[in-house]
Amino acid sequence: MTANTGRHLVAVTACVSGVAHTYMAAERLEKLCQQEKWSVLIETQGALGVECELTDEDIRRADVALLITDIELAGSERFDHARYVKCGIHAFLRDPHKVMAAVRKMLSAPQHTRIIVE
Repeated sequence: MTANTGRHLVAVTACVSGVAHTYMAAERLEKLCQQEKWSVLIETQGALGVECELTDEDIRRADVALLITDIELAGSERFDHARYVKCGIHAFLRDPHKVMAAVRKMLSAPQHTRIIVE
């Protein structure tokens, strides 16, 4: 199997209250991507509004988008043409390796492919 270096992800994290879990998920994802040697840009949608907003170019250049959310994302249409994995915040925090396995599968999937992780 080839190394995962050079992979680039974008992600959005958002929870109902927009406080702790939004940022906990972002932090956990950063650590997992470091372990995989993947670069990642993470937009948070929390109590402070949208932070580190992903541009259309960021999304277009990404190998996979990861939408970690328990709410309707602001600007979700930006991901209509991307391959993405979507899961809830609690599912991600409970079993991040299951979600990351889905992300790895997506790396070879056609554009517009979507996986929902329960």
